[in-house]
Amino acid sequence: MGRLVLLTLLGIALALLGERFLALRSRLKTSREVESIDLPNCHLIKGIEAGSEDIDILPNGLAFFSVGLKYPGLHSFAPDKPGGILMMDLKEENPRALELRISRGFNLASFNPHGISTFIDSDDTVYLFVVNHPEFKNTVEIFKFEEEENSLLHLKTIRHELLPSVNDIIAVGPSHFYATNDHYFSDTFLKYLETFLNLHWANVVYYSPNEVKVVAEGFDKANGINISPDKKYIYVADILAHEIQIFEKHPNMNLTQLKVLKLDTLVNNLSIDPSSGDILVGCHPNGQKVFVYDPNNPPSSEVLRIQNILSEKPTVTTVYINNGSVLQGSSVASVFNKKLLIGTLYHRALYCEL
Repeated sequence: MGRLVLLTLLGIALALLGERFLALRSRLKTSREVESIDLPNCHLIKGIEAGSEDIDILPNGLAFFSVGLKYPGLHSFAPDKPGGILMMDLKEENPRALELRISRGFNLASFNPHGISTFIDSDDTVYLFVVNHPEFKNTVEIFKFEEEENSLLHLKTIRHELLPSVNDIIAVGPSHFYATNDHYFSDTFLKYLETFLNLHWANVVYYSPNEVKVVAEGFDKANGINISPDKKYIYVADILAHEIQIFEKHPNMNLTQLKVLKLDTLVNNLSIDPSSGDILVGCHPNGQKVFVYDPNNPPSSEVLRIQNILSEKPTVTTVYINNGSVLQGSSVASVFNKKLLIGTLYHRALYCEL
């Protein structure tokens, strides 16, 4: 009888593992292949060789790049080189990416930037918020951008127990932001287990100096986050659920889910087209290729444009697809005056004139 019970339990465990494995393959879209839909007026940006995971553009055309991300389970073309913040002036005829100097006292050797967001205060001060993973830990760094000197003045490092696995951030004040946690746990092994078991424990946190709280939860793997031009709605990408969730933002900064837009790809970072309010999405057509890097079968890239996301039938169009021959592992796409920037997790970055 005891052996029968043991065999039964073993069979149940194996069945559960098999089901979770098949579900993970589906969430990663391991069988999806794409044909390239390239844009005509594009070139790779010189100086970005090891990823530009996130990009944020100011209204004056200054674009910030988060470069050199190292992340457990991800490939890196420069594993021993610290990350940095680059800037490009899109108003120039031939813009170049320049690395911004960071003030003394900040630990540059362990700088490992991930998601970024800018905030312009009422006195026109520009703040840059950076998700940082020094030694694979989790902090949010707040800098003041000093344009005349092309530099960043470090103001504050934020750590909090409700920010265990921060991915992306959207600033809503000089020390205020929403952030996505792509996992509940901070330990690498527990993160893998959480993903494999599909626990849906990822969340969104609101942070201010006076209050820190979870405002949305139940995500498979919360990733990119952004805010509508009228500041009324928050958009959150759930990368392994292949969806964007739309929330109404309340005066107390709580969020109420309004709708979910399902897509046929792994959605990473979200950017807003300032001229139209459209959402640009950096996507991974096949997640397995992203996480299991093979130079002979590299990860592809995909950019989507979403129009009228609050309507009953939003319009989703493909802006760019590449099979990895030019750009590998796209994570973000941002636009300014018909100039498109596409960043990647660990590869190059693309500049296009639309």
